Amino acid sequence: MSYSLNAPVDSLRNIYCQTHNHYIPLDPDNSDYQAVLDAIIAEGADCFDGDIPEDLQAAADEKQFNQQLGAYRIAKARLEEYAVADGRAEVTETLVMGQEYSVEEETMVDVTETVVVLKAIDPVPATLEITTADEEGNAITETIENPLITKDNEERAAAQAVVDATPQAVKDAA
Repeated sequence: MSYSLNAPVDSLRNIYCQTHNHYIPLDPDNSDYQAVLDAIIAEGADCFDGDIPEDLQAAADEKQFNQQLGAYRIAKARLEEYAVADGRAEVTETLVMGQEYSVEEETMVDVTETVVVLKAIDPVPATLEITTADEEGNAITETIENPLITKDNEERAAAQAVVDATPQAVKDAA
């Protein structure tokens, strides 16, 4: 696509889209305006005739920052989940339920109760045995990595790639 800033008519600025021969208002709620910002993010100055106006570049930069921030937060949350191959230990917390007088200590003491915050989750088996039949009907047993572990590892790798590719300014804002 090729865009250009249209000269103000009656003090209204807009963007001209040469590809579709239409005008786009400078309105963040307009989907075509958002497409212009996406083009600026993806293509930079190549999508614009002349210099990209500062306000449009700033809007595109803000949109890209917010997209990266959202993706970063999702990726970090995914990495914080337990690994299915390892399981998760039980997590408990001690709560103060009140106070009572202790005759032995001759003072008020806390009455506590330990509660389970997160239940333990056992690790999944590392491998599974799959039995299939060959053309003659003979059983063939094959050992494969547990698909749950494979999927978990793939999701973790993808999340780590997002974290690694995120600019430091975005990480600092998270």
